[in-house]
Amino acid sequence: MTRTITPRPRTLVLLLLAALGALLAGAAPASAHAALTGSDPAQGVVVQQPPARVSLTFSEKVAMNGDSLRVLDPKGKPVQTGAPDNVRGTTYAVRLKGGLGKGTYTVTYEVVSADSHPVAGAYTFSIGAPSRTVVSGSGPTVGGGVVGGLYQVGRYVSYGGYIVLVGGAAFVLLCWRRGAGVRALQRLVVGGWLALTAATLWLLLLRGSYTTTGKIADVFDLGLLGQVLETKSGAALVSRLLLLAAAALFIAVLFGTYQRREEGAEKRDLTFGLGIGGLVVAAGLATSWAMSEHASVGLQPGIAMPVDVVHLLAVAAWLGGLTALLVALYRAPAGTPVEAAAVRRFSRLAFGSVVALVATGIYQSWRQLGSWSAFSDTRYGQLLLAKIALVAVMVGLASVSRRWTGRLADQGAEGEQAVAEAGTEKESVPAAKPTAGQDTAARGTGTADTAGQERATADAGASEPGPAAKDSGDSRRAAQLARQRAAVDAARQKRLRDSDAGRFGLRRSVLAEAAVAVVLLAVTTALTQTEPGRTEQEAKAATGAVTAPRNGSLSLSLPFDTGGADGKGVVALDIDPAHAGANSLHLFVRKPGGQLFDVPEVKIALTLEAKKIGPLSVAPEHITTGHWSADGVQIPMAGDWKVEVTVRTSDIDEVTVSKNAQIG
Repeated sequence: MTRTITPRPRTLVLLLLAALGALLAGAAPASAHAALTGSDPAQGVVVQQPPARVSLTFSEKVAMNGDSLRVLDPKGKPVQTGAPDNVRGTTYAVRLKGGLGKGTYTVTYEVVSADSHPVAGAYTFSIGAPSRTVVSGSGPTVGGGVVGGLYQVGRYVSYGGYIVLVGGAAFVLLCWRRGAGVRALQRLVVGGWLALTAATLWLLLLRGSYTTTGKIADVFDLGLLGQVLETKSGAALVSRLLLLAAAALFIAVLFGTYQRREEGAEKRDLTFGLGIGGLVVAAGLATSWAMSEHASVGLQPGIAMPVDVVHLLAVAAWLGGLTALLVALYRAPAGTPVEAAAVRRFSRLAFGSVVALVATGIYQSWRQLGSWSAFSDTRYGQLLLAKIALVAVMVGLASVSRRWTGRLADQGAEGEQAVAEAGTEKESVPAAKPTAGQDTAARGTGTADTAGQERATADAGASEPGPAAKDSGDSRRAAQLARQRAAVDAARQKRLRDSDAGRFGLRRSVLAEAAVAVVLLAVTTALTQTEPGRTEQEAKAATGAVTAPRNGSLSLSLPFDTGGADGKGVVALDIDPAHAGANSLHLFVRKPGGQLFDVPEVKIALTLEAKKIGPLSVAPEHITTGHWSADGVQIPMAGDWKVEVTVRTSDIDEVTVSKNAQIG
């Protein structure tokens, strides 16, 4: 029977993985976490005539509603008309009222990126001349406030529930089959299922308010809930709920039919079936995260999504299995102690999980950061460094646990089993009317109080006149003796279990691992909500980060791509003192990784379009590798200058990039 049945689920799993791979391979690339890469009017500029509209360009397509893009006058009143439109590609615009006065205007945006995370921001531009503004950002914002905090709690609980559910079940099936009958492990796995189910429903309710108004009152808005169900994130949450129904059936079989089945060929077949079914459900649950978050957009989504699924499965097998082992060491009955062989099997499982985590983590780090500088220059990189440090601490603690595992003596478990069996035999002796020998045995265990209570009960029974009362007294005394003997046996078994130095040391090291794992899970949850370092740096470069050091110089960063070999890089241009009159220009050409490199030619041109001045051409002199400079560059007047840099990387590969900057 085994020969004809077992190949079928394996074939189905292979077909499922092939279909999933084909589906993911067709996904189009995008940038994870949408970032503002351009605007018209540009940030900080002063325009002489009121614009007819304001347009924003993002690094990827975003989801908007009627209030996602607002323009506020210096008094904080909205001046946009109608809802924002997608004018082309990733550019969105909103029309403005006519007859706008002079002063500083504030543009605010609250959108949802393709990886399901809300993105908000603001910038200012001026008409005629800058002015004071009374715009305040104290109101509810997308992705923040109380709703944002509650949403983060829900995400943390959902990850924790998944890890406990999947890791606990894997520990029982792969490491300790006898654990299927341990009540503490049953409660742990069922608790993980309940936590994940409740958190998923919680996130589904919060999602609408989280991505729009940020108001508590909108959590139960059925209209918003309907909109959420039409999004990718809503579909992922609903899919997770359906898979949790299948997980409930898996748990019922694991802790029902499976734990009652005797060892043999039939149980081995059931183990294989549960293993395949559990893996499919666990991978499906992991996919519900991968399909709606960082892995689904950005570079190589067809590779990133399966890698993310493997990463989540490895985390669950390691941390969830660790939690199950901790529960087994502390809460398993003395008659069913976790064996050293089971601990060694988990040690091998944990080692394989760590290897998978390292491999997938390296790929994810490269994909989300893109450069070594992003480790220190972005919040995502800093959180990732903290995560790496915590994983290193856990690996160190795991090595201590492995040493304790080697010292864990099987005879300790056998001794506990013998004591438990002796206690079982002792409890099986009728205790309605204890004999003198039994009474002596009870006193021999060190329970003098028990003997005294027996004598007191006997005296009370002798003074009672009727047979019915006497029988009632005997029953109470028998029940009391049974409870006392059970307590004595439990205490003895606990003393014997705790006297095993190897088991005691293992419990402490596993507890320390679990404590670090709680913090690690919090950092991981924060990472999933943080803009990837690669996107953050690209956004800064695309918008031309402008700084104003104490000496008044201006710094611009302009990414370029000529399309040829070594055609990608970033031009850093410093203008000093960035005032009308003579200025010094220093230009640096860097590779995406930050290294300076030479190109055949660079040219600079300055244009003040508002006054129809320019372009003023500048031919900088090559100083050293990747560095050009020009002195005495005359800028005739202050204003919003368009700075154009032409980069040629070969005889035919050339590109011109530009930014607007306020000079003077």
